[in-house]
Amino acid sequence: MNRITAKTLQDLQFPTVLETVSGYCNTDMGKLKATAILPISEADTLLLALQQTSEYVSSFQNNNAIPNHGFDSIAHEIQFLGIEDSFLEVGSFRKIAHLSATSNVLLQFFKKFTDYYPNLYIRSEQVEFTKDIINLIDAVVDKYGEIKDNASPDLLHLRRDMQVVRGKVNQSFGAAMSQYNGLGYLDEIKESFVQNRRVLAVMAMYRRKVKGSILGSSKTGSIAYIEPEATLNYSRELSNLEYEEQEELTRILKQLTNSIRPHLELLIAYQDFLSDVDVIAAKAKYAKKINGILPQITQERRVYFREAFHPILLVTNLEQKLDTYPQTFELAQNNRIIVISGPNAGGKTISLKTVGLLQLMLQSGLLIPVHERSETFLFDRILTDIGDNQSIENHLSTYSYRLKNMNYFLKKCNAKTLFLIDEFGTGSDPELGGALAEVFLEEFYHREAFGIITTHYSNLKILANELPFAQNANMLFDEKSLEPLYKLVLGQAGSSFTFEVAQKNGIPFGLINRAKKKIEVGKVRFDKTIATLQKERSKMEKTSQNLKEEETKVREESKKMETINAKIKLKLESYQELYDSNQRLIYMGQKIDDIAEKYFNSKNKKDLMGDFLKIVEMENSKRKKATPKEAIRKQTIQKEIVQEVTVKVEAIRQEKKEKKGIALPPEKPKPILKVGDRVRMIDGKAIGSIDKIEKTKAIVNYGVFTSTVNLSQLEYVQP
Repeated sequence: MNRITAKTLQDLQFPTVLETVSGYCNTDMGKLKATAILPISEADTLLLALQQTSEYVSSFQNNNAIPNHGFDSIAHEIQFLGIEDSFLEVGSFRKIAHLSATSNVLLQFFKKFTDYYPNLYIRSEQVEFTKDIINLIDAVVDKYGEIKDNASPDLLHLRRDMQVVRGKVNQSFGAAMSQYNGLGYLDEIKESFVQNRRVLAVMAMYRRKVKGSILGSSKTGSIAYIEPEATLNYSRELSNLEYEEQEELTRILKQLTNSIRPHLELLIAYQDFLSDVDVIAAKAKYAKKINGILPQITQERRVYFREAFHPILLVTNLEQKLDTYPQTFELAQNNRIIVISGPNAGGKTISLKTVGLLQLMLQSGLLIPVHERSETFLFDRILTDIGDNQSIENHLSTYSYRLKNMNYFLKKCNAKTLFLIDEFGTGSDPELGGALAEVFLEEFYHREAFGIITTHYSNLKILANELPFAQNANMLFDEKSLEPLYKLVLGQAGSSFTFEVAQKNGIPFGLINRAKKKIEVGKVRFDKTIATLQKERSKMEKTSQNLKEEETKVREESKKMETINAKIKLKLESYQELYDSNQRLIYMGQKIDDIAEKYFNSKNKKDLMGDFLKIVEMENSKRKKATPKEAIRKQTIQKEIVQEVTVKVEAIRQEKKEKKGIALPPEKPKPILKVGDRVRMIDGKAIGSIDKIEKTKAIVNYGVFTSTVNLSQLEYVQP
């Protein structure tokens, strides 16, 4: 039995959350179920509901999206199937077939993806998979919702006869229309339809000359609508056949209804299953909207909501593009009660409601907007006393009603209770009401209940400071502007800033001083001390924030320096590699030059090829095979270094020439190279001819071998 009362649900605005969830449902039945969600008392059932919602949320990110679960309600059809000898209309069967097909698709899906959705599969296992219903309906009803011709042999025979008779009707009517039109008896429109029958539009003066049955006339009486005699006979025959067809259709529908009736329980189960999936989907969509998650549910008595948002406020602010401030709450065995104090409009009530509503949502199977490291345990009861509870019906004042509520708290409060009281002790004389509130708080404390209260009473702040397992808290305010910062700080009571707020709102200073004299000096000093401490706390918060920002900046700078050092080290290594590579190329160039000179003198191609192969094999023996990624990275770095070196070398050359007073000669225009031109590498000796040009590269024939070279590295040689 559910132990959380309707009053608690109303106080924490739980119906507002359910209204939003129901808006995400696709079906009417799902909407009704969503608005009727209540806290779940059985722990296993609750955890299953939470995990099912969490699994559906995960489907938004993975590739195995859950299929459509929408359906038209068959509540009317279920009602009729429960009545003996009743039968359904043909449209109802299409709805039943669609319901069955949709259920089957989901059942197969959850069975296939059990690893992804184990808890949703548990729900689907409660429903039977069968195609019997679909097969029965498909044998009779087509996809357009019409009864098939071959639904029965008699229906097939009747519809064939009807088709023949319709042909005769049309043929006889056409003959009559041609005959009387030729005689000039027909009006310009020639024909029309009356009582769903085809008739001739005969001018009134000739109506006696046309054989047939008059079925009506025009409004003016100038036209008589006559069904020709020959057609009339066939029409009567067609009407008889249509009557027989309707009788056969009724018989078929009764037979099909009787075939479906044994599956009534399964159809109810299908509708219940799909509507449950609809509610789970709606809860998942709502969770996505508020960034809701499933925190850890512990057996240990602890509530830790880190960076928690009030979901209703969050949704409202998202729509209005406003900021929402998260709060962090912690209740444990050694910190059972929090007393929040401070001025009005600072967010005390919202903070209190946030804890209650999130706990209530979680215990109703809804995911909540908290940090992923949050955790909580399950309460048997959540007791609330929030807002102006004046009872008009029972003629009770606010304070009387609150006392009655406290009496209920005293009866029900235990170690598995969470109590939430807003403006504790108000409604009566501050001294007397405060004393009674203090006694109530002590009683709740000794019963080891968890709770959060908001108050302006100093004695409750002092009590929270004295009790070992209770603590004060306050909502931070800006010490200069007295504007709320909407941040809950545990460990210190909050000042009401009564006189400061009054002064800020223009109350004369003299009046404020007079008010101070009318109350006990100790209270003023106490409140002033709290206000001073709160201001110091606010300054420390700002200093701490600044230090954190500075620390973040230092870390970022340190990371940048590490990155720069790594790049410099990499470039130095690449410079060394480039230098070694260039030295090797110079050595190879000298070797090739020696081989070329040797060949020039001996003209021995065999020796030339042998010498080339030796050089190639020697170089290949030194190579290491790099991975494609390493090769690309190496080429990129070397290209960057070559560009840097080229720029620097050119700059040095320019500087030296300027120092010597030598003006740079103007660059000669490079000749456009073409196939057949004699060329050589810039600063090279070997001369070859261009065999082929492909974009920016040329294939140069050196007689013994060919080489692919960039056009920019070749210079033209006069023949």
